[in-house]
Amino acid sequence: MIKPTPNPPKHKPGTMFLIAPDIDTETLLAHACESLASASVMASDFAGFLQGSQRNTLLGIAQVIMLGELAVNRALDNLDPQD
Repeated sequence: MIKPTPNPPKHKPGTMFLIAPDIDTETLLAHACESLASASVMASDFAGFLQGSQRNTLLGIAQVIMLGELAVNRALDNLDPQD
């Protein structure tokens, strides 16, 4: 016999870092943007203490963070275009 619905999860997901389900998309994106901006600054600052390939690796990570921040900013602009 085929069941119409799947079995429920066997364990309850952790709630220590739960994001409230009623938070709107714009607020979530704004917080994500701020977190990415902070991560970008931290990575760039820390790269100043490194040399050689480790510095290059961290600068590459900082660039990926920055690209994520740009994408989130664009998503925010798409939600609320400023004319």
